[in-house]
Amino acid sequence: MTEEARAELARIAEASQRLLCQTEELRCLLETWVPEACGKCVLSPPAVPEPGFPVPDHERPHEPFRLVYTGKFAPLWNTLPMTRLPALLAERGVRAELHTVGDKIHDDTGHPGFRAAMARALTGTPGVEHHGGQPREEAMRIAADCDLGLGWRDCALDASLELSTKVLEFGALGLPVVLNRTPAHEALLGADYPLYVPGRATLDDAVKAVVRAAREPESRRLAADRCRAAAARHTLGAAADRWRGLLDRAFPSAPPAVTARPRPLRVGVAGHDLKFLTRLLDHFRAVPGLDVRVDAWPALTRHDPAASRELADWADVVVVEWCGPAAVWFSRHKRPGSRLIIRLHRFELDAGWPKQVDIDAVDQVICVSTYYARRTLETTGWPESKVTVVPNWVDTDQLDRPKAPGARFRLGMIGIAPSRKRLDLGLDVLEALRAHDRRWHLAVKSKPPWEYWWIWNKPEERAHYDDVLRRMQTSPLLEGAVVFDEFGSDVASWLRRVGHVLSTSDDESFHLAPAEGMASAAVPALLPWPGADEIYDRRWIHPDPPAMADALAALDEEGWRDAGRVARTQVRESFSLERVAKEWTELLVPR
Repeated sequence: MTEEARAELARIAEASQRLLCQTEELRCLLETWVPEACGKCVLSPPAVPEPGFPVPDHERPHEPFRLVYTGKFAPLWNTLPMTRLPALLAERGVRAELHTVGDKIHDDTGHPGFRAAMARALTGTPGVEHHGGQPREEAMRIAADCDLGLGWRDCALDASLELSTKVLEFGALGLPVVLNRTPAHEALLGADYPLYVPGRATLDDAVKAVVRAAREPESRRLAADRCRAAAARHTLGAAADRWRGLLDRAFPSAPPAVTARPRPLRVGVAGHDLKFLTRLLDHFRAVPGLDVRVDAWPALTRHDPAASRELADWADVVVVEWCGPAAVWFSRHKRPGSRLIIRLHRFELDAGWPKQVDIDAVDQVICVSTYYARRTLETTGWPESKVTVVPNWVDTDQLDRPKAPGARFRLGMIGIAPSRKRLDLGLDVLEALRAHDRRWHLAVKSKPPWEYWWIWNKPEERAHYDDVLRRMQTSPLLEGAVVFDEFGSDVASWLRRVGHVLSTSDDESFHLAPAEGMASAAVPALLPWPGADEIYDRRWIHPDPPAMADALAALDEEGWRDAGRVARTQVRESFSLERVAKEWTELLVPR
């Protein structure tokens, strides 16, 4: 991954609505190196055709036992040592023959003499029957008439980010396969698959695996069932269903009120910080019948009045993110006949801007929680009919990824500044857990507080973080147990390593972090900040850090996974991007 390659991938990502990745490992690597790809990468695993002929019953193997390899012949694919298997198996008392299909032999680059040696081995080795190049259907028929597929490769390929189609092709034919034990293969076939060869496997390891397949019907049957099940998840039909879902999300339908209009609905979006609107903006732009423009203010109180005036005059509906100076300006410059929607989060209520807004010019104020809708009404005295609740969105499809090994014992916190996020209480939970089990760790994904000048200028904030960091250095229970990960948009891949997401804040308007964790099947753990129980299920809310630690420690592996599944279902039903985007789209349309 050179800087030139990274820059090129970034240009591709910026120009693309979706990036298709064959495996989860590839998706995570791409998002780590190319932040522009985050939120755009979707899985598109390989698809294999189903055989167009009746597949033979493999319950009783042939005599001699038939091995099969199809594909290219190359050094790292171990195709030359494969040709020695019939002779080596005969020494173990197993009569076998190897059937090979393919006509592409790689050149000798880095392996002098390979091409000639491979050609001789295919045509002149006893027990090897080479069928040459064949059409796909005939190659499938040849393989189906064998007993065991070979997918054993050099260990240099174990870290490949691609999924070998070999195991899927053989699985579609009901064949078990000998292949390397790798994380990708374990995810596909299970850690207890019986025909793995170990890391840095020798030819003798491959012989042992074949002998096991030949002599142990139960092992052969289990392996065949696993390969068949894996192939069933990668058929062309399954791929078509997956693509239909992707295309439906990429091209959403418009509400009837939009399609009935004689011209597109002009939607203007304004604000100084649009990070909570990014995917909603993508959705608006994809809806037919919506014409979207953005007035991005460079700072909370700075903007180009001419550009803002142009947007106000052009738009049928203006959405202002944050009830700050932008909301005040657009409420005073609203075009007659247009609609104005303002979204209020939390910090605005502690400032004077809401009272400066001309509420008569505002059609709707959006709050992200019921608690803050009540607080808004109490603080401002605005008409109740103008304040409504639409929760924050969670990209549940992007966040739903398999957990990495060890995730169950890793706590996660996303965002630790300002001090009201209470990292110190998160450390209380970690210390209580590690007092009984040193496997527990805490991962923090956040900018450091000193990168926010408005936070770091406050002496009380500096004192808080000085105490917290000093505690991490001096507490025996915290030594080496807290990891600070770089702030960035690769939250989905980061959450694969996190089993529990903490929300220990004093106050939040919504707190997206636990919801994002829930979408990843992490178990949320919240302290009872005001309004938490109106957003999240009370089962996830604990009275204090010791009670939180006790609840997390009580979850065994099965209980943790069950709780994660419940959490994932809850967040899909309440905060999914699809659901929230639909609510927002309906709000845009004049009634």
